[in-house]
Amino acid sequence: MAELITDNITSGLTPQYIVPDSFRGYRGLTALQSTRAGGVSDGNFSSLNLGSNTGDMPRNIDENTRRLCAAGGIDQGMLVSSDQVHGTEILYAEKPGRYPGYDAFITDRKNLFLCIYTADCYPVLLYDPRHKASGAAHAGWKGSAGRIVIKTIEAMKRSFNSRPSECLAFIGTGISAEAYEVGLEVAGEFPPAYRQRSLRPDEEEKYLLDLGMVNYSQLLEAGVPSSNIDRSPFCSFRDRNLFFSYRRDQGKTGRMVSIIGFSEE
Repeated sequence: MAELITDNITSGLTPQYIVPDSFRGYRGLTALQSTRAGGVSDGNFSSLNLGSNTGDMPRNIDENTRRLCAAGGIDQGMLVSSDQVHGTEILYAEKPGRYPGYDAFITDRKNLFLCIYTADCYPVLLYDPRHKASGAAHAGWKGSAGRIVIKTIEAMKRSFNSRPSECLAFIGTGISAEAYEVGLEVAGEFPPAYRQRSLRPDEEEKYLLDLGMVNYSQLLEAGVPSSNIDRSPFCSFRDRNLFFSYRRDQGKTGRMVSIIGFSEE
């Protein structure tokens, strides 16, 4: 079970973030998902907004990033990120920077921290303890339909000889099935087991789509044992005080970040 962590930092503000329990036993490994609590942004972006494409002031995002990195023991200058495009392109990251067009990263380089930004989509973090290799994927409905989690694990197998049976996975906070109503054009991209007909009266056919379960099933299909998969118990839409939600806030909202990396001791 993932646990919510509160760490005090020098300013007195308190960034809160989630740490998956199953990742805790590995010295040097950092894996977390931020919440919206403990930053300096205000209004629609209150308060720990990490998204640079949200309309928030850059100085706020920079300060929020600094505070989260300080709380998590992360070198801010070693982040790897992207302007995510809801695709399935995967980058083997060898140095820090922003790389547009990618929705997943893998690396076996020490002191690199892979970042996935979300506000309803699901972040999935992966760790191969044998080779000290990490992966991170942005799994919205398009990425999930494109099987981005399976493709990321396949990339780790090719690049690092990772064994899925040994890998750990964390499915972070996203929008739960109870809150994620979609039309048939989206629901039809997935097997019937992951969607339920919405009972709300409407002229248009609507479904409740369980993207969390989609990604859990894809991890199992890729060979990751269920005992190695941790899932956030929260919902970005429902848990308003803890998370940003693009759908709930009608697009005027911030972003959480999920980070994974391995530091040299």
